[in-house]
Amino acid sequence: MQNTSVGKMDKLIVHFVGNKNNGDGVRFSSAETDFEKVEEHFSLLVNNSFNFEELYSFHFLPKVELNPVYQFVKSIFEDKSSFVEQTQNSARILYDKSNHPKIKGGELQVAYFAGCVINGKTVDAIGFFKSENKETFLKVLTSKVGFDLESETGIAVRKLDKGCLIFNTNAKDGYLVSVVDNTNRGKEAQYWKDEFLGVRPIANEFHQTNEFLGIAKQFVTKQLEEDFEVSKADKIDLLNRSVNYFKTHESFDKKEFEKEVFQDSEIIKSFRNFDTNYREENEIELTDNFDISHQAVKKQTRVFKSVLKLDKNFHIYIHGNHNMIEQGIDKDGRKYYKIYYQNES
Repeated sequence: MQNTSVGKMDKLIVHFVGNKNNGDGVRFSSAETDFEKVEEHFSLLVNNSFNFEELYSFHFLPKVELNPVYQFVKSIFEDKSSFVEQTQNSARILYDKSNHPKIKGGELQVAYFAGCVINGKTVDAIGFFKSENKETFLKVLTSKVGFDLESETGIAVRKLDKGCLIFNTNAKDGYLVSVVDNTNRGKEAQYWKDEFLGVRPIANEFHQTNEFLGIAKQFVTKQLEEDFEVSKADKIDLLNRSVNYFKTHESFDKKEFEKEVFQDSEIIKSFRNFDTNYREENEIELTDNFDISHQAVKKQTRVFKSVLKLDKNFHIYIHGNHNMIEQGIDKDGRKYYKIYYQNES
C-alpha cells in the first residue's frame, strides 16, 4: 500500500512475557519506558519491518467487540491515560496464549505513535512488538592503555521477531492492522496472529491475488497428478502459465484464467472442484473478479518452482514454451528429455 508511514513515537512500555507451558510468568512495568536514547533505532526498526500491502482487521464471533486485544487498543485510543493498564492487560492475554512448548519468552514492547499516514489519512497507531531472539554484540571500553572489549546480549535492531501496527481507522470493522511474524512457522506460529491478536486478512487486491495464486499452485502440485497423468514438465508449464497470466493482466477473471492456463475442459472441471473444496476447508473468501496486485505476484513468484530436477545430475530451468521439450524412453529403458531451441546465449 502506497503512502503509508509510521509517525513519531509518543509512548513506550516494556513487559516480559514468558512461556506459560514452562511456568515462566509475566513481569510488568508499572510506568512508561524512557525511549529518548533509543527512539531513532526503534523507529528505524519499525519502519523497516512492515509491508503494508497485506492488511488485517480484528475479528471475533459473534462480534468484534468481544476480541480482548481489540478492546484494550480501543480503550487506549479513547483515553491515552489508560496506556499502562491496557498494555498490562494485553501482556496477560499474550501469556495465556503462549502455551506451546516451542514458544520463546521475550520482551513485549508496546508503543504509541502519533501522526501516522494510511489510505491518505493521518491517524495515530499502536504497535505491539515481541523480541524472542537476542543478539550478542561487543562493546568497546576505553582503558588507560588503549581499549577493552566486553560482550553484551540484547534485542536485535535489524529485524522484528513479531509485531503488529494497529491504525486508528475503521474502528467499527476492526481497525486496519499490519502484522509481522519472522520466527515461528509451525503450529506454534498461530498464537501471535490468530490466538493473541485474533485478526483476519482484509480482502483487498493483495489478499485476493496472493490467495488465488496459492490455490492454483496447490492444485497443480498436489491434486493434478491424482486426476490425470502428468509429467513434472507439464506441472512446471502450468505453474509458469499461472504466473504469466497474473503478470500480463491488470485484472483477474476466473473463467478467463481457467481457459488460458488449463485449457482442457476436464482439467478445468477438476480445478473448479478443488478450488471450491479448498476455500471451504480453509475458510477463504474470494471473488471471481478482482484487480491484480503485482506486489502479491512478485511475492508468490518466489515459491513457484520452474526447475525440473533429474536425479542428481541435471537441473533444467523451464520458463516458457512447453512444446520445446519432448519426453521419452530409449531402447535400454533410460528416460530422457529432448530440448529444442532456436538461439544459444
